[in-house]
Amino acid sequence: MSLGMYDASVTIFTRMLTNLFGILDKAEAHVEAKKIEAAALLTARLYPDMYPLTRQVQEATKYVHWTCALLAGQEMPNHPNTETTFKELKQRITKALEFARSFKPEQINGSEERNLAIKFPSRTLEMKGQPFLLNMVLPNFYFHVTTAYAILRHNGVELIKRDFQGQV
Repeated sequence: MSLGMYDASVTIFTRMLTNLFGILDKAEAHVEAKKIEAAALLTARLYPDMYPLTRQVQEATKYVHWTCALLAGQEMPNHPNTETTFKELKQRITKALEFARSFKPEQINGSEERNLAIKFPSRTLEMKGQPFLLNMVLPNFYFHVTTAYAILRHNGVELIKRDFQGQV
């Protein structure tokens, strides 16, 4: 059985975003238990030139919207980065999950050879669907989810590998 583009994208996105939601739940509980300001975690970074936790979550969800829409031949919805609380970040994750789950396999499968025009502010990159997913999207998506996990773990939230991976 071959791995289709739907399973290589939507299935991975939904699993990892569900795990990220759970990680944010643990972070929120940590803030309450330790009686610290939520902003201490929400604005935390691994290094000064890296995005803070809030932006890591926003970027991860952006890749989900962007990828599903492009692979299905649709326009990406615009979601400005305005979240500043754990509740708002979890709502953003929920919207990204709903968006990803709104696609049927037949909308995304077969997009391996689809010509995509990926628009950036300074240029447009043309790429086929499969290299876009495997070489651009998945590494970036995992980077932002992993960095969100690492920021929280580094700041004392009691997370374990299973929180990141989910149940196998």
